[in-house]
Amino acid sequence: MTRMRHAAVVVLALMPGMAGADGAVIRLEAKRSPEAAAQAAQAWADRFDGVVTLPLPGGWTGIAIGPLPADRAGPLLEQLKQAGKVPQDAFVSTPAEGTALTPAGALAVPVALPDEAPPSPDRYLRLESAPTEAEGRAALERLRATFSEAGLWALSDGWFAVTLGPVPEEAGRAWLPVLTKAGLIPEDAVLARAADLGQAVEEGAAPDLAAPGAPEPLPPLDRVQRALRWAGHYADAIDGKDGPMTRAAIAAEIATARASTDPGTALRLLEERRAAWADAQGLAPLVDQATGLTVTAPMRALTFDRAERALSIYGPRDGSGAALILFSQPGGQQELLDLAGLVTALGWVPQPERTVRQGHVTLQGRNDAHLGAAEGWVRDGRAEGYVLIWPAGDEATHTRLLAEISDSLTRHGPGTNEGAPPSTLP
Repeated sequence: MTRMRHAAVVVLALMPGMAGADGAVIRLEAKRSPEAAAQAAQAWADRFDGVVTLPLPGGWTGIAIGPLPADRAGPLLEQLKQAGKVPQDAFVSTPAEGTALTPAGALAVPVALPDEAPPSPDRYLRLESAPTEAEGRAALERLRATFSEAGLWALSDGWFAVTLGPVPEEAGRAWLPVLTKAGLIPEDAVLARAADLGQAVEEGAAPDLAAPGAPEPLPPLDRVQRALRWAGHYADAIDGKDGPMTRAAIAAEIATARASTDPGTALRLLEERRAAWADAQGLAPLVDQATGLTVTAPMRALTFDRAERALSIYGPRDGSGAALILFSQPGGQQELLDLAGLVTALGWVPQPERTVRQGHVTLQGRNDAHLGAAEGWVRDGRAEGYVLIWPAGDEATHTRLLAEISDSLTRHGPGTNEGAPPSTLP
C-alpha cells in the first residue's frame, strides 16, 4: 500500500475570480448552472481540501481539486480512484493561462498526496560464478534445490553468475552473513547491483527474505529448546542452558525459516507457528486412566485398544497407521531400562538407536513400514513414558508429534495398573 502524507494544497485563489491557474487540476465533474455547480463544489469541499470551480466552454462550470504540481496530480488521481473517492472518469487537466480558480466553501479535509514511491529492489545475492553457460546452469540447478527462486545472469566478462534476487539492499546485507554462516550459500557470495550483473539469462524471483526489524528478547531457553526440537533442529537435552548445540539450532531455524535475522523475533514466530500447527492437527488432551498419565496426542489418528499391565495401548484409527503406547510402573533406572527392552523386543521401535542417561532414556528407529520412537523418565519413584509409532515417509510430522508428547506428558493421579509388573507379551 502506498504510504501517504497530508499536505495542504496550495490554493492560489483567495477571493472569487482572483486566482490564476498555475499547475494542474483534477477535474471531478461539471455542471451547467452556477447554482448546481456551487452546490456540487460545496459537497466536494466537505470531503477534500483545495476544491475549486473553474469556467468551461459553453457556459459550463467545472469542479476540481487544485492547483497541484503537474508531476503529483496523476499519482494522486490514481490513488483516489483506487480508494473509490472520486469518479472513475475524473481526469487531470491543465487550465488555460489566466483561468480563474475559485475556492469552494470551507476547507475540511487535507488532500492526501502520495509519498515518493520507494525505490525498487535492485540488489542481488551473487551466489556462484562459472566460466561457461553449461557450468552456470549446473550450478543453478544445484542451488535451486535450496533456493527455488535463483536465477542466472551472463556477466560482461563472459562468465555466468547464479543469483538470488532482487532484494532490498537492507535485507540483502542482513541475510548475506546468515546464509553464508549456515552453509546455504558459498562463503564468497556477495551483494551486487543489477547494473553490475550484465544480462539475465534465466529470470529468478524475489526471495522471501524479511527485512531486519527491531530486536526482540529471546524466550526462556527451555522454551527455545523445545520449540527448536519441534522444528527438527535440536536433539539434545531440554535443560534451559546455553550451549553450542542450542546456538547452532537457533542459527538453523533462522536460515531455514527465513522469517527474521533476529533470534528473538525468529523464535517468537517459531512458537506461533508451532501453536498454529498443533491447532490445525487437532491435537487434544488424552487422559489415560490405566497409567494415570495425561498427554497431548493426535487423537484423530488413534483409538483405544487395550490396557495390559504397565501399558496402555492406542491403535490406529481409520487405517492411519499410527499407534501410541503409554507406560508407567513403580521403579527406578532398572525398571525404565526393562521397559525400554520390552519396547525393543516387541518391535515398536525397530533396530533402535538408544540414548541412556540417569533417569532418562530415548529410542529412535525405523523400518520400511513405520517410524518408531520412545522416551521414558524416572519420576517420583515411577518409570513412565511413551512410544509413538507413525507411518514411514512422514518424518516431519513424527518429529513434531514427539515434541508435543514429550512436553505435555504428566501424571494426573494413580493409574488402574498401579503396582503391576511389566508386560510379558510375546
